[in-house]
Formats: sequence, C-alpha cells, structure tokens
Amino acid sequence: MHPSSQPVLLCSHAEPRKRPRIPPTNLSTSFLLLPSLRHPASFRLASAMVGLPYHVPASKLSLLLHHVLLPVIVVAAAAAAVDGVCCSHQNLLSVHALQWGDKSLPRSTSSGRTRSHTSTAMLEMRQQHQVSRHITNHDDYVSKLLIADEARVSSLQSRISNKLPQDSSGAQVPLVSGIKLQTLNYVATIGVGGKNMTVIVDTGSDLTWVQCKPCFYCYSQQDPLFEPSASPSYQYVPCNSTACYSLQAATGSAGVCGADWSTCSYAINYGDGSYSRGLLGRERIDVGGASIEGFTFGCGLRNHGLFGGTAGLMGLGRTQLSLVSQTTDRFGGVFSYCLPTRMLGSSGSLVLGDDPDAYKNSTPISYTRMLSDPQQAPFYFLNLTDMSVGGVALEAAGFSNGRILIDSGTVITRLVPSVYQALKAEFVKQFSGYPPAPSFSILDTCFDLSAYEEVNVPRLRLGFEGGAEMTVDVTGIFYFVKRDASQVCLAMASLQYEDQTGIIGNYQQKNQRVVYDTVASRIGFAEEACG
Repeated sequence: MHPSSQPVLLCSHAEPRKRPRIPPTNLSTSFLLLPSLRHPASFRLASAMVGLPYHVPASKLSLLLHHVLLPVIVVAAAAAAVDGVCCSHQNLLSVHALQWGDKSLPRSTSSGRTRSHTSTAMLEMRQQHQVSRHITNHDDYVSKLLIADEARVSSLQSRISNKLPQDSSGAQVPLVSGIKLQTLNYVATIGVGGKNMTVIVDTGSDLTWVQCKPCFYCYSQQDPLFEPSASPSYQYVPCNSTACYSLQAATGSAGVCGADWSTCSYAINYGDGSYSRGLLGRERIDVGGASIEGFTFGCGLRNHGLFGGTAGLMGLGRTQLSLVSQTTDRFGGVFSYCLPTRMLGSSGSLVLGDDPDAYKNSTPISYTRMLSDPQQAPFYFLNLTDMSVGGVALEAAGFSNGRILIDSGTVITRLVPSVYQALKAEFVKQFSGYPPAPSFSILDTCFDLSAYEEVNVPRLRLGFEGGAEMTVDVTGIFYFVKRDASQVCLAMASLQYEDQTGIIGNYQQKNQRVVYDTVASRIGFAEEACG
C-alpha cells in the first residue's frame, strides 16, 4: 500500500507530504483540517470541503452533522486505528529539515547563556549541527563516525563483561553537538586556568583531561593547547596522593611515579585505538560561571584518536576523579543535561546541581533506580522493563534481564538481539509502504524518504523499573545517511549476543532532560524542547 493511502493519514497533521506539496483533494484527507465540528468556523470549512452549501440553515445543521459529517469521521477514526496504531502514537517528521547541512555555525564559547549560583552552575548547550566545509566525502565521513561508535561500544562491552573499570550547588554549561568538530558526541566549553577549552561530555568516563604543552604527540584541535607553565595556579599532583591512587578505578591503569615522586603519570586506553597519556595536575576550572579551585585533571602530552577537534574530554562518571564526585560538596552529586538536536539554532544545557529552574520547561520528571555495581563503578545502569512502538508493546525475552547502560558518549542505541528484532519487526510493520533503501554500516533498517517533505513516524517509548518512561524525540528515530534523505535509517542497532548489555546512546536522548542523582542513586527523564 502506498503511504499516501494509508488510513493513518486521517490523523490531524499526519499526512506525509511529497515534494512539491499537493493540497489534499479527497474527502478523507480533507478532514485532516478539522479541529472540531462543534465550532461554527470548522463546520463551514468542512461543508465547503465536501461540497455542501457555505450557509446552512440552523434547522438543517443537526441533520447534516449526524447523517453526513459524523459518519465520515467515525469511519476515519476506525480506519486510523488499524493494527492498533492511532494518531496519539505517531509524530510528524519534517524530512528535509534534518538533512546534513553544508555551513558551519560560529565557534562555541563560554560567553553564551551561562548562569552560576552558590549551589548550581549551568553551561549553555548550543547546536553546531552542520558538517564542516572541508569534508568532501560525506559517505566516508559518516561511515567513519559510525565505525568509531561501534569501536566505543565494543570497548564498553569488554569492560562490562570482564567486570573491570576502564583502562546542591549548581553550574550550567553550554552543550553543543560536536559534528563541526568531526565527532557525533556532544561538547561543552569550560575554562581551564582561564583559557576556554571545548571538550567532549562523557558519562562513561571519569578522568577529565585536555591536551597540554609541551605536547610530544597530539592531534589537531580547535582551541590553543593549555600551557601549564604559563598558569600560576597549576600544580602537579604527587605520586603519593589519593588522586594518584584513584587512577586505577578511574582509568583501569595505575598511576606511575616520576623519578622524585613529585609527579603522577596517567594512561587511558579507550579500546578503539584512542588514548591519552600525561600527568595529573590541579587547576582552577570554570563551568557555567562557577569556579572550582584545585580540580584534578589530566594534562595530556601524548594523545591520539577519535576526539575530533576538541581539546579533550569531561568525565561525568561515578568514581572519585570524575567532575561529579570532585564537586559533590558544592553541587550535591546531581547533574542533568538536555541534548540539542541538529536543527539550526537549537541549544541545550548541562546543569551541575539540582536547579529547579533547569526543569521549568520540562514535563514532570519520572525517576528509576540507578543500579550499582562496585566493580563497574564508572557506569550508569538502569533496568529496561519494556518498550513500545506506536503504542504497541513489544514482547521479547531480553526484557527479563533488562540491565541497560545510559551513555552520553555512545551515539546509536544498542539493544540485545531479541529486543532489537521485536522493535525492527513492529517498526517496519507500522512504517510499511515507504521505499526501502540499502543498509548502512551498523544500521540495517533503511528507507528512501527523498520524495517526502513530511512522514508519519511511530513513537518509540522505553519503560524502566518503577514506571519511569522515556519517549524518544522524533528527531532521534532516524539517522540521515544521505544528504538528500535517499538513505534514512532507523537509528538503533543490535548487539551480537543476548547476554551483552544494551546501551542508550545520545542520539535517542535528544530533547530529553536526563537527571543523574548519584546521592539518591536514581536517574530521571522528562521531555524538554532544548531550544
């Protein structure tokens, strides 16, 4: 069946539009424009659409409603419920508004919408959604990003399966997409020793680090390298310090002492060939207008890998060296973020502290228990108990052991095979009629939407222990491989084995306020338009 003839098109604002748009002309699609037949204006509009006289005598109004218009509406509503899918379980996606662009947005700085309070700090997150102009091979570029994402997932699975850690005050930090910097992760700008540094925000890592002079082997970055010798507030961390001893838990590698024990060297290997090696130091950092004195971080002297043009990484994990743990006394062990979409001008925020103002544009927050495992301390685990597609609950064996990791550094959500196959089957069933497209990299469910301006997309909902829910934003359902939307893929992928751990990636977390309360051991979700 062709999409334009599916019964679901009778839903309000639910008609897939091809390019160029052709106004609705048949009876069923005409009723798309009916907000309520009780309103006189609506009735006059409906009368004109079905060929009735514009002016209808009051004595005939009731007769017309009951015998002409009402039966049509009843039939339309029944048709829209075919296969259990109704309008409330679908979203309208503007296809060509989400294409990869060609222009670059201005560089992110920390002078945007930042706010600080004694108990909270906020960094504005602005979206840098377009690909840099110098990227000439778009397909190769996107493929490399997904390969990097797969490498990260493999590394995480290895760390999880081996059960080894990795080789109310507030601040709000601007978060932006890292696409301009050739990474699909989200980035924020912080101050290190008074110098602005754009870093990847990563809940799956603990140690915050930036590239430093004198750099013996460094990748190219957008910001100038941090120079410890030029900062009067910088200090080396000695080898016999608690921070140096904490490296084993934070990075998977023990600290190495210098010749006179005055320095402590760190090494982080990320599993995809990326690494950072250097010295632990202490410095003042600025996040969202809040200054943190004596913050322990890594000064990277040898760095390599898929960090794009960023200066380094901000670790928001759960061990002692993470930004969250080091600022617990000030921010209460609470942080939240709202990740922006790739839409032009969209923005979000990273908030340190439990700031009620940060949630004022959100729906009510629903919380679920944060699972604890001392041997996997850096990670944030939840219990995924159910999922639905377009209002249809999925049945899968994988929900019986639904432990899943939520991670800001992974891009595409991964599900165990039984859950993914159930998701894929139901999604394809509800999205039938659209032209298929070849699979791409890890994405195996793809469509050609180049002929459409708008399409109806089934809503995806994730349910967690305790009744918490996360509804995936419509912009997080499809991954646009081709610029012209001729290859658009379901932005989720299957893990290889049933006993692996699922991961909720950042692509599905867009336009969500995700709250991490490490003291109360809970994670909350609320819908929020980050812009």
